[in-house]
Amino acid sequence: MNKETLDPIAISEQQFDKANSYMHHLQRGLVDSLKQPRHINIVNFPIELDDGTVKTFRCYRVLHNRVFGPGKGGVRYHPDVTEEEVVSLAKLMTWKCALVNIPFGGAKGAVICNPKELSTNELRRITRRFTSDFFNVIGPHTDILAPDMYTNEQTMAWIYDTYNVLNPGKNNRPVVTGKPIELGGSYGRNEATGQGCLYLTERFFSTGLIPEINEIAGTRVAIQGFGNVGSVAAEAFCRQGAKIIALSDSSGCIYSETGLNLDAVTAFKQEHGCLVGMPGTLTLTNEELIELDCDVLIPAAISNQIHAGNANNVKARLIVEAANNPTTPAADAILQEKGIYVMPDIMANAGGVTVSYYEWVQNQANEQWDIEVVNNKLKKKMHHCFDTVFKRWQAFVVGEEKILDKESGEQMACPDFRTVALVTAIERVANATLVRGIWP
Repeated sequence: MNKETLDPIAISEQQFDKANSYMHHLQRGLVDSLKQPRHINIVNFPIELDDGTVKTFRCYRVLHNRVFGPGKGGVRYHPDVTEEEVVSLAKLMTWKCALVNIPFGGAKGAVICNPKELSTNELRRITRRFTSDFFNVIGPHTDILAPDMYTNEQTMAWIYDTYNVLNPGKNNRPVVTGKPIELGGSYGRNEATGQGCLYLTERFFSTGLIPEINEIAGTRVAIQGFGNVGSVAAEAFCRQGAKIIALSDSSGCIYSETGLNLDAVTAFKQEHGCLVGMPGTLTLTNEELIELDCDVLIPAAISNQIHAGNANNVKARLIVEAANNPTTPAADAILQEKGIYVMPDIMANAGGVTVSYYEWVQNQANEQWDIEVVNNKLKKKMHHCFDTVFKRWQAFVVGEEKILDKESGEQMACPDFRTVALVTAIERVANATLVRGIWP
């Protein structure tokens, strides 16, 4: 048996090719062009550290597609980030924006560094240098940045301030989203990804696909990751009556069959810097969390956490991908065979970019909306996104939409939600490209 690939480019192409097999009407050359990023920008710059030594940092900014509007995507700081990962995430953002119908294209940025080993002053220098070196790449109408792994609203404030100094006399707030409220950030942006996961899960349960579960209340939820997204998702699900039975961070997983007290968990994390060791909980590994008996599993950490090696052991009824790329193509096939539904990242974590768009709109108009306005718009957008994908998935299930295999001529099997979502998004980007016309 061939070893499963975990290469992000290979995975994104496998997912794309699977979706493409259900889109025989698209031109071959157009399909091939949608696989490729428009620009890959790489910069290496030196930074003087607090101890007086100098270290060189490698940075990326990838723009995948701009057919619907300016590029949009986060900036992550991580020691293991690669060019391939940044490219695959930029592509994912293109499909995500198309699926939720917001006028952005896909982009992504990264700095190879370990934020845990850098001081606040060092991180500020890195951020300002990143912004200045990519000054001609980013912009409110060309490529808009946002927080990602190990970056936050403070990072976005530094980016905004640096860009504003270099481009005086203009409204530069829309160059970055996820800013502090004081600098034009949107209420609800910090919570948007986790809150969006809740809205999508509510809509899923309302379909009756899992007959014995029709609402969030009473469900047992396991969440891998207790950063911004995981912690917000835990609070959101808990408010709706769910029982959070497991949470994890880089130190490991804590588990309680009767449910965790989130206030106590947060207090313990703040005091000790980790979750493991909290009184009254059982310590597990992050790998064991994936295989827990639960109703909803929310991977909210890093990629490739559900793979061919553990997918057969997954016991959740529903997986909601709060993280990007947490499930491999091989795992998708296994989960579909087992009857486990997956709400893919392209849908489940789209709340973040959706409220980023709302922040961008507010900045353009020099407005600031109330939290109720933001959340109502987000809920409507997430429900509409799910309904669009679900309706088309149903058409495949009942045979209203039939696709024949190119080689055998036989009717293809019903696709999973990820494939249907990608088909919908890719078709939208392809059709918009053709309507605009291939330039020149």
